[in-house]
Amino acid sequence: MMNGISRISKMNLLLATVALAAPGSAFAQPTDERGDIIVTGQQEAQAANLAVDLSQAPKGPEIEGIISARSADRLQVTADDGTRTVIAFTDATEIKASKGLLGLGRKALSGDALLNGLPVSVDTVQVGSDLVASKINLRNSDLKTVNMIHNGTAQGFAEQTAATEALRSRVSDIDQYNVKGTTNVHFDTGKAALSARGKADLCATADAAEEMNNALILVVGYTDSTGDYEYNQQLSEKRASRVVNYIQQNCGWKPYRMLTPTGMSEADPMASNDTASGKAQNRRVAVNILVSKGLDGI
Repeated sequence: MMNGISRISKMNLLLATVALAAPGSAFAQPTDERGDIIVTGQQEAQAANLAVDLSQAPKGPEIEGIISARSADRLQVTADDGTRTVIAFTDATEIKASKGLLGLGRKALSGDALLNGLPVSVDTVQVGSDLVASKINLRNSDLKTVNMIHNGTAQGFAEQTAATEALRSRVSDIDQYNVKGTTNVHFDTGKAALSARGKADLCATADAAEEMNNALILVVGYTDSTGDYEYNQQLSEKRASRVVNYIQQNCGWKPYRMLTPTGMSEADPMASNDTASGKAQNRRVAVNILVSKGLDGI
């Protein structure tokens, strides 16, 4: 049994597989199963008091990244380093898409264009305790791509339902898996950025899993012993989330064939944390190809 598998409960594997969950990274603000931000009553009241004229509000930071969750009037933007920022937007927010090599030919858009997965650059102002978008810029080509993905959601749900029913009918003991392969992707100290080699290894792993019938992928993040437990737990989860996002967005792996990712902090080290080389081995994400024994016939 591979490192980390023994630490994952039977119930987690059962729920993750039967539900065939979409990527489950923890959000800075609670989200529902569709990735929409859950807005509290207090936040609704704050949103109602946001100034219509944002030009008079103090300037806030410029936020760049990908929309990773949203609600009717809030969106969460995740930056390349994993930082997540929740930003409110109002009827006064300018939402514009550019086209062409020089960003020419801009057109105004409505809030409906702000879909999960869309790369954006957001100019913000500070209104009370809220960051509010005064301007949201995006590229027309990115918008078209994200729209194509979202338009295929219905087909994805149909495939997910069929896969779920197949598993329910064919697997009696779904928590028993054969590990068909494990790829370890390594990280720099305190970082969650993927290296060029790591990216290539992830797509190679996804390709290998694609060749296996009924294969699922389980992603488990780890750290070395540097830092305290709370920091390392968050870092291991961030690394696992980064790997999941890359496999799905860049390697074509379907979300419903991904078991819920897990962060294991500094548990189950591959080598001693007393040496630099040992720590380097422990700063990893293990990408495991699993096939249920009920389907594998072994």
